[in-house]
Amino acid sequence: MAIPVSELQKPNVDNIIELFQLELNTTMHGISRTYYFHNGVGTNNETNLIFNNIEYTRMPIEASGFEFNGKQLPRPTLKISNIFGDITTILLTLPQGLEGAKVTRIRTLRRFIDDANFEGGDILLEDGSFLLQENSNVIDQESGANPFGTADPTALFPLEVFFIDRKASENRSVVEFELAASFDLQGVRLPKRQILPQDFPGIGSFFS
Repeated sequence: MAIPVSELQKPNVDNIIELFQLELNTTMHGISRTYYFHNGVGTNNETNLIFNNIEYTRMPIEASGFEFNGKQLPRPTLKISNIFGDITTILLTLPQGLEGAKVTRIRTLRRFIDDANFEGGDILLEDGSFLLQENSNVIDQESGANPFGTADPTALFPLEVFFIDRKASENRSVVEFELAASFDLQGVRLPKRQILPQDFPGIGSFFS
């Protein structure tokens, strides 16, 4: 089920959950592996988050520049916390770095995430029940049910798929990557190629 993009304009935009998948491939990186991250936006949970039975590691991530202005292809930036050296550790195991790795930004609404995220609720009350901060619904500690709706892994905003073009900077606090669409990464210049939905989800098809 596709979530209408108009949902992004609503006042409860904080309910949007933002997830990231970082995929390495054997050809470019010598290993096939996918890392799953979430930045904590849209949830009070300071730990990992589960969506579609996949656990996403809580990690400070700042993503920007995904918007398409109709004239120039976006080249988003992805800043990932490196305080504990996690990203540096990954880079040290990859002689070619993360260039070419596939980055997928997944966005859904809080009411569609897995029931497992709500085991125990958000706030422990004196009577032993739990109060959900968003709408003051009280749920039982052991119910483990999503009080906001029904878990649905197919309820998504259009997926945004890019590839890491280069590492822009790295220090002890943060590593910043510049992303590019697949055909932009390959150096293909418009109008030689048609822009297709699978290359740039959410904008349809057109010729320049």
